[in-house]
Amino acid sequence: MLAAGKSPKRRATRLRDSERTRERLLQAASREIYRSGFQSASLDTILAVAGVTKGALYYHFDSKEALGYAVVEEVIAPDVRGKWVRPLQSGKDPINALIGAVQGIPVRPADVRGGCQLNNLAQEMSPLDAGFRKRLAIIFQAWREAVASVLREGQTLGSVRRDLQPADAAGLLIAMVEGYGSLAKNAQDPKVMKAGIRNIVDWLRSLRPPGNRKRV
Repeated sequence: MLAAGKSPKRRATRLRDSERTRERLLQAASREIYRSGFQSASLDTILAVAGVTKGALYYHFDSKEALGYAVVEEVIAPDVRGKWVRPLQSGKDPINALIGAVQGIPVRPADVRGGCQLNNLAQEMSPLDAGFRKRLAIIFQAWREAVASVLREGQTLGSVRRDLQPADAAGLLIAMVEGYGSLAKNAQDPKVMKAGIRNIVDWLRSLRPPGNRKRV
């Protein structure tokens, strides 16, 4: 017989509650880090927003750094995959897919005010902490490889210029996206990001072979 309090149903309930607590902590930490930066992020604020105790925090994460690493791996990385990797795997024309991803960059005042969470952390923590630097580098590399892969495929299909170096072009795209994001954040002006998107889209169209630079 099962000991009292050890039924499978109760164990499953406790597991779900634990998972929900961990997810609340991650989401609260992500918002606080985005708002304040990692170094200034307040654990008390995270706990209050998540509605959990300090004991619950340290049950799931050994330290503030461990919580920050989890935000990178479990919040920021999936967000980048959703915006920049999966949309490029649809099998559509690669330039159209990239243009669609760029035109989908949020340009609301709140988005411009906070900037890109990935870039924010890279600027703040990469010089200070190898754990952050390595995790962020993995995200940037996956993003770059996804873009380079579809550009190479486009070259095979004849929809991307043959003289293009896909890895270099992918790096330039990321630099433009993050650069315009930083300019817009500094200016606190969505118009800066909107102009950047137009310029990036025009550059992407230039990657088509001559005579195949249709507008989308």
